[in-house]
Amino acid sequence: MTVRNKIIIVLSSLLLTACSMDTRYSEFQSVDVTGWHADSVLTYRLGVTDTTPCDILLCVRHTEAYPYQNMWLFCTLGTDSIVFWKDTLEFYLADDRGRWLGNGGVKLYEMPVIFAQNYQFPDTGKYVFTIQQGMREKQLHGISDVGLIIKDGKE
Repeated sequence: MTVRNKIIIVLSSLLLTACSMDTRYSEFQSVDVTGWHADSVLTYRLGVTDTTPCDILLCVRHTEAYPYQNMWLFCTLGTDSIVFWKDTLEFYLADDRGRWLGNGGVKLYEMPVIFAQNYQFPDTGKYVFTIQQGMREKQLHGISDVGLIIKDGKE
């Protein structure tokens, strides 16, 4: 390995570490390769220890096989026994010309979407966040996985 390659690896590692310092929670769940069934609910269980404002992002990874320009998701936030926030989220994965908007390349694209900005959890403890696809397809193709990311809010 050349000195140049070592420097690039070290700088890349430092950059990645610096970018992830404000991340409180991050989890991705894979979607079935045969498609994301309309009844399939992705469940994220998180422990909240900091109630200062945070940003909640959803991150959808998809392939070029995704057949639509947009996507609808049904999301809930609560505890094991109580749902205290339910929302429907629409966002675009492609522009009007069909070009993918997210980051990525030939085989996989990643589209981060802000679900809530400067959200403040009411208390510390265990929370449950669910995501369900809200498209009209029973079996939605082209979605690889879906992530929930919680970062420090911007003041």
